[in-house]
This record gives sequence, structure tokens and C-alpha cells, in this order.
Amino acid sequence: MSPHPSRRTLLVSAAALAVSGGPLGAVARAATRTPKVLVIGLDGCLLSRIEDAVAPNLDALAAAGLTAPSSIYANPLAPTLSGPGWSTVITGVWPDKHNVKDNAFTGNRFTQYPDFLTRAETAKPALSTYAIASWAPITDTVFSAAVDTRVSTPSAEYDTGTTSRVVARLRDGDPDAVFVQLDGIDHAGHGYGAASQQYLDAIHTADAQVGRIVAAVEARSTYATEDWLIMVTADHGHTDAGGHGGSTSQERQTFLIATGAGLAAGSVRHDVKMPDVAASALAHLGIALDPAWDLDGRPVQQPAPDDFDALRGRLLTRVDETGIAAGLTGFTHTPPPGWSVDNSAMGGGGVTEWRGWSFTTDEFWTQTQRDQNRECNVRARNVFAVADGDEWSDRAVSGTFDSTLVGPAWKVTGGRTATLAYTTFYRQDGTQKGEVQVSYDGGTPVTVRTYTADVPSRTETVTLQVPAGATTARVRFRYTGGNDWYWVIDAVKITQS
Repeated sequence: MSPHPSRRTLLVSAAALAVSGGPLGAVARAATRTPKVLVIGLDGCLLSRIEDAVAPNLDALAAAGLTAPSSIYANPLAPTLSGPGWSTVITGVWPDKHNVKDNAFTGNRFTQYPDFLTRAETAKPALSTYAIASWAPITDTVFSAAVDTRVSTPSAEYDTGTTSRVVARLRDGDPDAVFVQLDGIDHAGHGYGAASQQYLDAIHTADAQVGRIVAAVEARSTYATEDWLIMVTADHGHTDAGGHGGSTSQERQTFLIATGAGLAAGSVRHDVKMPDVAASALAHLGIALDPAWDLDGRPVQQPAPDDFDALRGRLLTRVDETGIAAGLTGFTHTPPPGWSVDNSAMGGGGVTEWRGWSFTTDEFWTQTQRDQNRECNVRARNVFAVADGDEWSDRAVSGTFDSTLVGPAWKVTGGRTATLAYTTFYRQDGTQKGEVQVSYDGGTPVTVRTYTADVPSRTETVTLQVPAGATTARVRFRYTGGNDWYWVIDAVKITQS
């Protein structure tokens, strides 16, 4: 294999193409253009190894749009296998909803949580939908018969056949939404490991296939009147030695590379999650996301950062933790503007990173100790707040863990109801307790919710009765305990209709 130019060179070249109005540029498109979606799944592909490989086509897509490194779950939510992974990508919900726990798909809830092409067909039957996969269960099981065309590529053809068939479809047909899965990278990972040259070679091969598919889109005679959203993603990662299914950070890695109108060229996002692929595809096709669908994904075209996310650039490297890479940034005790942490009753000593409420990330926090369910904190995004009495107590402590996260003063109108919403993940042990308290205009806080039993990752809503005359509301999250478990809080807001 000949030496390849640096990733920086490729990104600069592709970005220049985008700025000049090239076919991959995220330029403004007329409202009359027909929205179309292409999703390409690279089974078992690590973003970090794309950066090491000869992958000019993927690099060009990244330069023309966004790159979003992400992470998935581990047991007990689901193992890092293809069945749960592709089901999450395709349905737009996490495994606790679609209920795929392995590659047998036993007990799946695809009727309740169907694939995004089926949702598209239901909402707009005139759309032409097409799904093709080298791994047959995707098109045989995950995508329903409502999809116009489902192709499970014969094993003798493998990714070569998958690529040729989708290229022909894009050239000769008029699909509105396309899903393609390529399997060769995963095959190389199992055979040789993610640290191998064979794995890099497989990425190079897949990159060329991606290039052929994207070129087929751009070569369409109607391309100038079309508005394409192209997304490339993966179902899971691989270990250096090869294999997946466990809870290591490499196995839990995934990503999204996306290009299309409104996606800033060369941007990097940390708020994107695996279910966003399905939600983004539907939104791009002009299909309203019905709250009754109970999707976990949200469109990448509609970012919704919260206050905690602004802290990413201020995160610090480890202090007392030893299982976290020395150069990885991922925690701070400094809250965002308007927020505060009350540690006046907090015990002394302990692990510095987790003394009182901390602000952290999945890639940092889950490395403190694997397989203690931290990997199941799937609905928090980017930077979130955590009170972790278990990790704090890993060094000598005095007193107990007693820390309160205090939110800003939200404006409210007295005499009306308001809604407090937040994402939470709570694991109970011993005498631990979580309390949600609300105060109005600086008055005495009132407890509106208490946690003394496990609560899986989910979004909570609490209806508040705002007293007459009140103009502000402030929420507090108080965690008390000792060497117990933890509490995660994210995406806090108080709203009134």
C-alpha cells in the first residue's frame, strides 16, 4: 500500500472543495429540491482507525460535514453485538425499547418500534425505500416488509455485490431513502484485530466502496434538483486483539459522519448518539417526529445543547483516578454560569474527581470502573452532572457524601403550572438518597421527587404548581450517601406552555 497524505491535508482539500461549491459542500439548497437520504453502515468500524487508514472518501465526507464520535451501551442493557447495534441505529431507540439483546433478535419489539424506512413508508407511501446488507439479518429481520426493496446480498458476493447493487439502484432508479451495510471491516476485526494492518486495509477497501456509492449519488442526472443527507455510521467497535460484545471503550465506540444542508463543514460534535441516525433521516424527509413514537434519537440538523455541554472545553485530566488515560480530559467541579454546587455538608477526602457533584463525560466516567452499569447511562449526552459516592469512597474519606447541585433561576409566571424536565440515571445502594427540590423566588425548597430505588436512564418530567405571584423557580438535586452508587443528571429545564 502506498503512503497516503495526512488526514489534515485531505480535510483541508475537501473543505476547500465544499467552500468552492463542490458536490459535497453543505451549501444552501433551494426549498424546491427533493430531500433524499443515504445511510451507509460500516460494521465494526472504529473512527480512530479511519484516521489511521487510507480513507480519502470518508475523510472528504467528514471535511464537508460533521464528525461525531459517540459511545454505546454494554451489559446489562445489551452486549456490544451487531443485532442490538443495528437495531438501535435503524429504529432510533435504545435496546431497552427495541429489546434486541443478541443476534437472534428473540423478543424484539419491531412492531412497536419499527425501522425508519417503514416509518417513512407509513407517513409517505409514495416514497421509494431501499435497504441492502451484506449481513442478512438486517434486511431479513430488522427492516420490515413495508420497505419497497430489501436485498440480502448472497454471501458469495459479500460487500462487492452489495456495493454494485446499490450503485446500480442509485444510477438506474429513483430511491428516496437508502440504507446500505458493509461487513468487511468487522470480518477483518474478528480475524486479525483492530490493531492490525488487515483491519486498516479493510477500512481502505470499504472507503473505496463508499466512494463508489457517493459518486453514484453525485452522478445522478437529477442530482442538481435533489437535497441529499448522507450519513455513515457503525454498530460497535472492536478490541485491538479482535472481537466485541464486551464493555471496553473500544467495543463501545461508534460514530457518525454526516454531510448535507445545514451541517457545518469540518465540524465536530459530541452531542450525537446512535439513535439520531433514524431521527435525522425522517426529519430530512419532511416527516414530523410524533412524540407517540417514543424515539430516543433527535435530528442532528436540530442540535439542542444544554448548559452542561458548554463545559467541554474546560474539562480537566485525571487527578486521583488511575484507570483513565493520562491525557484524557473529562471532569470539572466548576459549574456553568447560573449553576452552583453546595458542598457545605460534604465529607472530606476521597477521590478528587468525584468529591461532590462533578461534570463529566461518558468516555471519562465509564473508565473509572467498568461493568458497574455506568455504560447504561445512554440518554445523557455530551457533558452531564454526576454524584458518585462509590468512586469518591475509593480513597479514605471523612463524613458522608452530601452535595447539592443548584440550577439557575428560571423565569415563571405565578398561578400556573410549569414542567420540570431532566434526564436521569440513578443506581441505589445502602442509605443513599436522591432528592429533587424546587424553590420559588428564593424561598424554602420543597421536595418534588425522591429516589431510593434504581431508576434506569430516562427522561423525567415533574408538573410544578407555581405559587401565585412567583416570578422565578430554582431546582436542586441533593445526593446523600456514603460508599454507595451514583446519580446522573442532564438536560435540566423548566418550561411553561
